[in-house]
Amino acid sequence: MRQTTFAIGLVSLAFAISASALAQTSADTEGKKAPRVQTSESQAGMTPGSALEKLKKGNARFVEKNMRSRDWLAKVSATAGGQYPFAVILACMDSRAPVEIIFDQGIGDVFGIRIAGNIVNDDVLGSMEYATKVVGSKLVVVLGHTSCGAVKGAIDDAKLGNLTELLAKIRPAVSASGPGSAKDDAYVNKVAQANVSQAMKEIREKSPTIKAQLDAGTVGLVGAIYDVSTGKVTFLPD
Repeated sequence: MRQTTFAIGLVSLAFAISASALAQTSADTEGKKAPRVQTSESQAGMTPGSALEKLKKGNARFVEKNMRSRDWLAKVSATAGGQYPFAVILACMDSRAPVEIIFDQGIGDVFGIRIAGNIVNDDVLGSMEYATKVVGSKLVVVLGHTSCGAVKGAIDDAKLGNLTELLAKIRPAVSASGPGSAKDDAYVNKVAQANVSQAMKEIREKSPTIKAQLDAGTVGLVGAIYDVSTGKVTFLPD
């Protein structure tokens, strides 16, 4: 009798576990059918301030190893018909600073513009104007980083083909930072920060389209430095 009761108990437990698994699978499937992505409504409901907070919280999750789980292919399908990123991030091409990962964002959440030394040129400005004026992004971020090779090259006044002209765009930040060496990490980071400030200044001065949005308060502009040794993004004061 005891054996029979025990066997019935095992069967009941097995059914309960199976039902729970099926319910979880159903929930997972439902989540995959309707992934959370940026929409025109969610984008319109954001402000430059809330966009900044979203990036700050995302980086905090990244640093704390608490990143959100995402069904990437479901997001591919969900964003195939359109995109509504809430921010545009100008970052260096450095392989250690992938913007979507360090801010814990998914497909369709942010525009990423990546170029050595996060420098500003006409193509970068045109991309930012498209992101803000046409698509509706609320925030422009200029993201430099520690131990930047482009910054070191500018400090050393390196010459190499087309790279020469690119590094020349960072030279004003070197001059603004005073004398120093590319072997001095603190100095390199000081120049990187000055280069972020220089890029922000150029965005305001060289793009009437973006400046008008900044003046109206519909778009924000912030600078930040990413630490390649810790994963933390520090936003610079206004």
